[in-house]
Amino acid sequence: MKIFSGTSNKALAQKIAENLNTPLSDLEVFVFPDGEKRIRILDKVLGENVFIVQSTSAPADENYMQLFFIIDALKRAGAKSTKAIIPYLGYQRQDHLFREGEAVSLDVVANLLKLGGVDEVISLDLHSIKIPEVFKVKLTHLSVLTLFAEKIRKMGNDITLVSPDMGGIRRIKLLSKLLGDAPYVIIEKNRDLGTGRVTANKIQGILSKKAIIVDDMISRGDTITMAADLLISSGAEEVSVFATHPVFSNNAPKTLQESKTERICVTDTISVPEEKRFPKLEVISVSRIIAENIKSA
Repeated sequence: MKIFSGTSNKALAQKIAENLNTPLSDLEVFVFPDGEKRIRILDKVLGENVFIVQSTSAPADENYMQLFFIIDALKRAGAKSTKAIIPYLGYQRQDHLFREGEAVSLDVVANLLKLGGVDEVISLDLHSIKIPEVFKVKLTHLSVLTLFAEKIRKMGNDITLVSPDMGGIRRIKLLSKLLGDAPYVIIEKNRDLGTGRVTANKIQGILSKKAIIVDDMISRGDTITMAADLLISSGAEEVSVFATHPVFSNNAPKTLQESKTERICVTDTISVPEEKRFPKLEVISVSRIIAENIKSA
């Protein structure tokens, strides 16, 4: 078994390798003056089962192209199998046709991965449970909810889990079971597909003093801010957030720091650079979950 890493999240790849007591294998990424990249495998992979760690967060196109090139290089070097660990799957929110005339971008990505010869894709907390149906190769869908449950148990009993929209009901129910049937509420949220503007103005259920918002990702932070405002105005005294993927686009760090939340807990599926970190932020690693999946394969 060999583990390689692209450049998007090498810190996570290193942690996965450490969990497996194996070193990261070497590859070379050479960047030409015009921005084109050349990939070269520097380790022997003939007959080996190989894993490649590469989150396809921003810049998604660049990170996907690098992944495709790594897979091709490994195939040409004689790897027995290639499995792509994509902790954050770029374009996953474009998994079906929303409006006439649009591309289904995730379908294009799935086709390219199959054409590139990848044998399996491993990803975490996908935006929709239907996404594996888009893929033409095996897609293993892992969850970080056990990590979140470990943290939430330490926060006491007087809590209410919160789904920030109707799409998160399945996630919130699963987490509730992990926490011994913890109570939960759902916020009714509406999003304008043209502008992306989000509104939230109604809660389904009864709140306790500690509200814990649980989501798959945080992009601009608008949903979290509005949900926190609504929860506080509805009687919650403390609002925490647990979200898997820290997309953190635009001014999200500033928006989240200034929100009415006590803490923002995310994972390292996406590498958060120092300039996007803020006092309320806590990052927990998914390396153990991924390493356990590799061991059991």
